[in-house]
Amino acid sequence: MGGAAIVPTVWAAVITVAAMAAGVAEGGVGVNWGTLASHPLKPSIVVNLLKDNGIKKVKLFDSDTWTVSSLAGSKIETVIGIPNDRLKKFAESYNEAKNWVKDNVTVHMYDGGIDIRYVSVGNEAFLTAYNGSFVNVTFPAMQNVQKALDEAGHGKKIKVTTALNADVYEAKSNLPSDGQFRPDIYSIIKEIVRFLDRHDAPFMVNIYPFLSLYQNPNFPIDYAFFGGSGQSNDDNGKSYTNVFDANYDTLIWSLKKIGFPNLKIVIGEVGWPTDANVFANVTLAKRFYDGLFEKLASGEGTPMRPKESFEVYLFGLLDENAKSVLPGFFERHWGIFQFDGKPKFPMDLSGKGNDKMLVAAKGVQYMERKWCVLRQTLKNLDPTAREVDYACSYSDCTALTAGGSCSQLDRRGRISYAFNIYFQMQDQNVEACVFGGTAEIVTKNATIGNCLFPIQIVSAGERLKAAAVAMVGLVLSLFVLGL
Repeated sequence: MGGAAIVPTVWAAVITVAAMAAGVAEGGVGVNWGTLASHPLKPSIVVNLLKDNGIKKVKLFDSDTWTVSSLAGSKIETVIGIPNDRLKKFAESYNEAKNWVKDNVTVHMYDGGIDIRYVSVGNEAFLTAYNGSFVNVTFPAMQNVQKALDEAGHGKKIKVTTALNADVYEAKSNLPSDGQFRPDIYSIIKEIVRFLDRHDAPFMVNIYPFLSLYQNPNFPIDYAFFGGSGQSNDDNGKSYTNVFDANYDTLIWSLKKIGFPNLKIVIGEVGWPTDANVFANVTLAKRFYDGLFEKLASGEGTPMRPKESFEVYLFGLLDENAKSVLPGFFERHWGIFQFDGKPKFPMDLSGKGNDKMLVAAKGVQYMERKWCVLRQTLKNLDPTAREVDYACSYSDCTALTAGGSCSQLDRRGRISYAFNIYFQMQDQNVEACVFGGTAEIVTKNATIGNCLFPIQIVSAGERLKAAAVAMVGLVLSLFVLGL
């Protein structure tokens, strides 16, 4: 779920139809730091946010120099990534891998530098949605990067892996013991696993109980959470009361069947979104995280590995308003913090149940306190349909979708939300609040009830351009939302 850049939607349909610091669990709680936002927080602010909350592990999806360099001297264990679109070059050219290691690893390896622990070569590269595009290049790229790390003298400390989605294995009977790697990638996965074992590197897997609930209308909701409230699923004398344990052990069985039952596993991504779906909300997210942290603190593993000490990277740190919504509109709302670094709900990373709001990001600068809303005197709203479509296609109206935090707004409220979110993402440019004369700028907070009308932050990052939005006509899977 690390994601891709912003994609378009025909948003008129959405509107008109439709303890912190000291208490992190010893097992190893890290976070995924994604940067697909129109106005990303400055890296220095994010690093201080991590330190203020005692988060000592972070996973990145690339090796952006500005981002990685900000971690210097922080002692935060770091995973850096190589995006899928670079795998082919790395697979075909050892020199490409060698130069990348020099420019993105060696440069940071000095006293007081970056504590790099893993390099993830590709991100969920074997997703069935990619139709095999990266199947033949991922492993050769991993080999070349490992060779380059070894040659540079980093191979003993920094391990090469690849973050894989849990769809690389399956159990058609839903029993973990029936687990096996997908037939179409069986041979290459076996080679990768052998490679990981040989280099003492972990199998990195992304597990999402939320998606089990989202994708299957008949999925028992309690089975998505921890705490033993889910109906028990028995398998060869082992009892499963939550889908996380069942999924994890399906992987263990899959590894066992190819001869590597004890390979180290790292959870590259796990989390729960908080908006843009009926199951994506703060209440369920808190329930999930409370159970996860309690499990990590207990020292209890899964039925197959009862004493397992988990290394886990939460997905994610911050909301990202420029992520692809192709998997679902909730994709932009995975953060345990809002886009501006404000915590969403109380939690205790230690798993002891001493819930407090995490420490908010410090030094965040906001734009002026002004909002763009529907002109109050406008009576005929029909001409706004095209304007709303445009606004939402080039911003982020996911909170308006079915089950979202702003889905209950009336027609005027929904139009105002669309106008304002576009206005904010366009740096509050006055020309971004015209909409054919149907909008106006106000200085009174436009927030309605629990629907936040945000003010954008001042960002040192380059704002993603609307030109990145090219596909129009995406079919939206929404409930009918009358105005």
